[in-house]
Amino acid sequence: MSPFSFQTVPRIVMQSGAAAGLGPLLASRFAVGRVCVITDAFLHRSGLLAPALESLRAQGWQVQVVDDVQADPPDHVVETVTARARAFGTQVVLGLGGGSSMDVAKLVAVLLGSTQPLAQMYGIDKVEGERLPLVQVPTTAGTGSEVTPIAIVTTGATTKSGIVARQLYADMAILDATLTTGLPAAITAATGIDAMVHAIEAYTSRHLKNPLSDHLALLALRLLADHLVPACEDGRNLAAREAMLLGAMLAGQAFANAPVAAVHALAYPLGGHFHLPHGLSNALVLPHVLRFNAAHAAAHYAQLGEALRPGLRGSDGEKTEAFIAHIEGLAAATGLPLRLRDHGVGEADLPLLAADAMKQTRLLVNNPRELGEADALAIYRLAF
Repeated sequence: MSPFSFQTVPRIVMQSGAAAGLGPLLASRFAVGRVCVITDAFLHRSGLLAPALESLRAQGWQVQVVDDVQADPPDHVVETVTARARAFGTQVVLGLGGGSSMDVAKLVAVLLGSTQPLAQMYGIDKVEGERLPLVQVPTTAGTGSEVTPIAIVTTGATTKSGIVARQLYADMAILDATLTTGLPAAITAATGIDAMVHAIEAYTSRHLKNPLSDHLALLALRLLADHLVPACEDGRNLAAREAMLLGAMLAGQAFANAPVAAVHALAYPLGGHFHLPHGLSNALVLPHVLRFNAAHAAAHYAQLGEALRPGLRGSDGEKTEAFIAHIEGLAAATGLPLRLRDHGVGEADLPLLAADAMKQTRLLVNNPRELGEADALAIYRLAF
């Protein structure tokens, strides 16, 4: 067996209704003081956070809610939120929301605990110093950000840049499926497919793939594939929501240790230029990247196919095609429009997207098959 290392969040709590007991949960780990809750304006206005905020205050926490987070958060938003949290005298940072809120919470915790500027943190292991205590509470079953050491920031007009560092692992992740029961079907589908991509790309990652990440990826993919459509069809199906939330978290643990690849590299330009949700961007290019990789990853794709369809027979190539068809069928069953042209992307935009995808070198090096700009353009054309 090849040597490997594996890291994850030291404490994970999964319990429906846990958010309503957030105050005592935090007090069990940290001295009661000033907590900055980082979220988005829609969640704050919706009232979904009210039980969690009431629990915090009842426990004696002084609470600041910062709801400036937006999708694909720009670097200036990270810095604005950090300034507000610093002025409050924050002692604990709590991310409560989707992947963007949790990513911003990670960076705020790091920036408050360090004098290092944000601009020096981009890349892998560039973060210096430590961070403030950090807790993450997801409200979608997709990004797995609650258990990853990764934050994605929009830099400039359209470019997404990643920060990867051990300091971004939270102290605690709290998974409460009741926070996800109100998600519309389209968001459930897009975030669920995002989580499936995490599992698939972790299992086939060229670098750092290991037995633990493999086990987590397989379990995650089975949970997500079995429960994606039921969760989309009935948003109040708590059992399906819990399975999706667990699957997304397990996939997050997998790709935190065996990093994602070309699907994400080709998805980021779609978010940067067209502001498409990240999960939807992944869904649009996923089957075409899988087919591009098939000859180089057939043995692994065949194993994923066997996990989703026990008793699957045939050669690795035949199992791979069955696996890709199964994933395509699940995506289609959610009702998502799955062509680039359905989302405002023009054929003339494709060369720009391909050129931008090549900037995602952090991700492309993990792909099972080397992918160049001409390959990216061909994939976008197939997705168009």
